[in-house]
Amino acid sequence: MAKYRQHGYQDRDHESRKGSGERTGPAPPRRDNTFGPRPVNLPGTHAVSRCTQCGTVLQGMPSTGQCPKCGFELHSCKQCTYFDPGSRFECMQPVQVRIPKKDARNECPLYEIRVTREKETSTPATLRPNDARAAFENLFKK
Repeated sequence: MAKYRQHGYQDRDHESRKGSGERTGPAPPRRDNTFGPRPVNLPGTHAVSRCTQCGTVLQGMPSTGQCPKCGFELHSCKQCTYFDPGSRFECMQPVQVRIPKKDARNECPLYEIRVTREKETSTPATLRPNDARAAFENLFKK
């Protein structure tokens, strides 16, 4: 017997108890990963080196020369892995002498080009179809 007899209070729950002996519809699908953590489906990542000035991806990760788009010097403090404006001499490595111009070319022996890990968010060009008809036909391939 229901505690509250107002019309509409737990009507669905009451109706489902009446016909609970019979099931309607197909059985729920069997899940393989019922125990433990579920597998994570994350996009892949790749190592990328970008120009600090304009953000252009540097192909082949060159450590010397200039950016092909804006001409920014690549062997400079701002392009280095260890560049940190909050550290002493703006470098995370123990340097003896401060380098005054952070965007000019220098001969620092501790220099390493900054490499970041970025998510692969687009389809590689090798997997992309060349035209719309090929993309449409790929949808219905068996």
